[in-house]
Amino acid sequence: MRKILFLGITLCLLSLGFGACTETKKSGRTDTKSSGAITFASDESFSPVIDEEVQVFEASHPNAHLTAVYTNELDAINRLMNDSDSIWLVFAARDFKEKEREYLKNTKRLPISFPIAYDGLALIVNNSNPDSMISVKDVKRILSGEATKWKDVFPKSKMGEIEVVFDNPKSSTVHWVVDSLLGGKPINSPNIQAVNTSAEVIKCVENTPNAIGIVGSNWLNDKRDTTNITYKKNVTVMAVSNADLPQFNSSYQPYQAYIQMGLYPLYRTVWALLKDPRHGLPWGFAHFVVSPIGQKIILKSALLPYRGDIQIIDMNVHDDDE
Repeated sequence: MRKILFLGITLCLLSLGFGACTETKKSGRTDTKSSGAITFASDESFSPVIDEEVQVFEASHPNAHLTAVYTNELDAINRLMNDSDSIWLVFAARDFKEKEREYLKNTKRLPISFPIAYDGLALIVNNSNPDSMISVKDVKRILSGEATKWKDVFPKSKMGEIEVVFDNPKSSTVHWVVDSLLGGKPINSPNIQAVNTSAEVIKCVENTPNAIGIVGSNWLNDKRDTTNITYKKNVTVMAVSNADLPQFNSSYQPYQAYIQMGLYPLYRTVWALLKDPRHGLPWGFAHFVVSPIGQKIILKSALLPYRGDIQIIDMNVHDDDE
């Protein structure tokens, strides 16, 4: 039997002002906060939760039609900056840079950004790997190329070379690892594989005994468990410790409660980036995501909502083999 924490959430009412806006600018747009058709872009790693947000928003606003373009973070933001006629909203793992904000201001595009959630980055290994706890220090050693074999981290390991798997060289995951873990230095593992999507990272790790992958935790959520304390069984989610020598009581998986309490060290903020001077459908959908309903969708997706009165509940959970 093990103790685990999960979250309850109470959300404050938020006035979104979903009134009609009939003003049509020179762009030819006729959308309002709750109607019309738009295309927006998002880093692919957030697609599970964004898909759910779109489904609920469209069900509540039958005259609204949203098309999501899932790509890497760099290309998504470049489209927001350069494509003035089609992309007005992006979901990414960073805020606007100051030069981006100034450029949009100078082009009368009204840059607005706000956080919507926190996402735990999960380290996953093959189920045949007996080692399931790791320190942040050793994660850095693996990614920098200092540790190239599993025995460099776990002396008794027989897993051989470490194969590092990422979703995309231009993804928000790679950007966060380089900036937040490696201090701006590039990932330098000699055995690194960049695939295209988070799903491919999971599949690669599932089929490669010596692999370690990094994905957003919402990709691992077992939706059959409404408490968000169960991960899918096809890979092992590692527990990560800030201590140099990880122990059971100081190592944590990317559960929402552990992110909320500051115990899980590998997490990032998810942002909505807008350039919508009309306050039309891009504005309406982005603000729906931070509304009480939108934040509950985020909670159920295993991300940590940015807004709301978070309540942490202590539970005893029986493992299947007990």
